[in-house]
Amino acid sequence: MTTRDAEATRRRLLDAATQEFAAYGIAGARVDRIAAAARSNKAQIYHYFGSKDGLFDAVFDAMCRETVDAVPIDPANLPEYAGRLHDSYRARPYVQRLATWYRLERAGSGTLLPVVMESNAAKVRAIAAAQEAGLIPARFSPVDLLGLVLHLSGFWSSNVPEYDAIATGAGGADDADHQRAVVVAAVEALLR
Repeated sequence: MTTRDAEATRRRLLDAATQEFAAYGIAGARVDRIAAAARSNKAQIYHYFGSKDGLFDAVFDAMCRETVDAVPIDPANLPEYAGRLHDSYRARPYVQRLATWYRLERAGSGTLLPVVMESNAAKVRAIAAAQEAGLIPARFSPVDLLGLVLHLSGFWSSNVPEYDAIATGAGGADDADHQRAVVVAAVEALLR
């Protein structure tokens, strides 16, 4: 198998696994369905990723890298950063589902993904520097402010269906522009 073929197989497995894990989590995902959707076989999953958990970690790592690369932080304009992060979640609805499965099924594994640790540490440093430069208020610590911004950006994609049912009938809350505007306004309010 050529390097190009191997990379294409690996990519197909990651794409298929992303959909499978988003739908079923780690425990519910089936490697035979992933292999079939990727037009591959189970042996390739174990060859490239070692285990189903290893495949999930690779999917989650790739998703995190994609998000970090696509949505760089702008500490001087955290409301717009939150809006762009919201847009990213809306464009890739599987992100919040995978993050929920990760919290539920991998949180106690003792494994912290370097890409997430490094990204969060860099964001905290950037927010601290912006606070020190007087670009944004220091009402919240850099760690707390980052957490609030991240959670507000994912607000609309992490609600329970009962809230969504109420919000849908409440003045256009199901409209993408409205949702983004709420996220941006909420972060602006944090910074007042």
